[in-house]
Amino acid sequence: MDTVDVSTTAGVVRGRRRSGSAAFLGIPYAAPPVGELRLAAPVPHPAWDGVLDAGSPGATPQRIDGGDTTLVPEPSFPGDSTLNLSVFTPDPVEVPAGQGLPVLVYIHGGGYTSGSAASPWYDGAGFTRNGVVTVNVSYRLGFDGFGWIEDAPLNRGVLDWLLALEWVRDNIRRFGGDPARVTIAGQSAGGGAVLTLLSMPRAHPLFARAIVISGVATHLTPAQAEQTGRRLAGLAGVAPTRAGLGALTEEQILAEQPRATALPADSPAGPLGEIANTLVGGLPFGPVVDGDLIPLATLDAVLAGLGADKPLMLGSTDHEFNFAMNDLTDELAGEDAAEMLVRLGVAAPAARVYASAHDQLGTADLLGQFASDRAIRGVMLQVAEARSAFAAKRVAALTWLWAFAWRSPTLGGALHCLDLPFFFDALDAPRVQVLAGPAPSQRLADEVHGNAVAFIAGGEPAWPAWAAGAPVDVQPVIRYQSEPAGTTEITTVAGTYAGARIAVAAEPATR
Repeated sequence: MDTVDVSTTAGVVRGRRRSGSAAFLGIPYAAPPVGELRLAAPVPHPAWDGVLDAGSPGATPQRIDGGDTTLVPEPSFPGDSTLNLSVFTPDPVEVPAGQGLPVLVYIHGGGYTSGSAASPWYDGAGFTRNGVVTVNVSYRLGFDGFGWIEDAPLNRGVLDWLLALEWVRDNIRRFGGDPARVTIAGQSAGGGAVLTLLSMPRAHPLFARAIVISGVATHLTPAQAEQTGRRLAGLAGVAPTRAGLGALTEEQILAEQPRATALPADSPAGPLGEIANTLVGGLPFGPVVDGDLIPLATLDAVLAGLGADKPLMLGSTDHEFNFAMNDLTDELAGEDAAEMLVRLGVAAPAARVYASAHDQLGTADLLGQFASDRAIRGVMLQVAEARSAFAAKRVAALTWLWAFAWRSPTLGGALHCLDLPFFFDALDAPRVQVLAGPAPSQRLADEVHGNAVAFIAGGEPAWPAWAAGAPVDVQPVIRYQSEPAGTTEITTVAGTYAGARIAVAAEPATR
């Protein structure tokens, strides 16, 4: 076994050489969040003696393995030292300041309650082939990471991201990277993490660029977080304090989370209820807009110009959540789509406009498309639009928007997570065929991954940035298409995000 040692600020780590690169897995950036540190802000990992083996994945905050039920393979590994990261580098040699390789720091998704940085889809081999050092970050999930506690800091998972980025700042030169050339990226909740970090002045010195893949907006208020926190503590029969909640095991907390965030009794059942909850309430756990660490909700922060100096590339898949409604196709075939949207909380006039614009879709597919457009695609569009509006008044906010339209031959549609193996250039990774079929387009992966590499390296992707103050409908979008397989087209918002524009204007009747 060909090993390689690197000295970090806490001690020596021993990675494994690969063909043309090296991997260091499970490096702890924070002390294990157990005991007094379990529900506290993270602290840097203390120094160790000798050599720490980094040849296998570290412990994961996700305790229950999703197995074959999740779209992305997300393995779980036991252990206390869950706040760790993995580094993939073309050349693990310390470089002088200003001479290192560009760095990608990736934050995984999973609704802030699940997901694993150890997924084989996130292996950095694809990026190291192109001269990019890649870092995957673990962070506390669910209530331990984001739940309100009377005498504990809010946003513990966010503080984990910050400490991981500080570790990168202090150590990445030792792995051949340049801390001044860090791009943060994430998908789904990980994309929401990137949007959150863009809104946080404290985070801005720690990265230069950002990529948001199907990101979710940050808008949870302290009052909403407190309501959920008190409810969970009450269900568990403990005080809503560190002492009370800290006395519960992880398994007990995980058992109470679904009950504490359950839909109201009068909500629709099954997928319809989940869509209604997504449209009205959003994710029950996640970053909380506390007015301090996170000063503003996502869209307010963008409109205020927070992060405007950071070039941003963002986009979504065409049919993020449509597949979730597939089982209801026959059941809803005779239902009026506009009336169903109203039942899900959409104002009647907006529901009729959206249904009319999508009259070629069956009712179940239309509901799934609306959820996709409201919860994800519309957020991407609104962020790009807000940055363009700010750039017209102040400084240029360089923004590129994409639409991933390549359809899964196995599950149908350009669904949530389908773009990830293309982004990482990992079409041969385990279980990719489940989503992308036996022969996914390498040509398309070259396009998607190549644009990411160009951006991370400090350049521009292969389509124009948004023009400051130009009409939204004519702003440029690259469309990664299905036909002919793997081709791209530079088009406009009107040609790619028209449904999302209607959906984000259709504010729910209650919120």
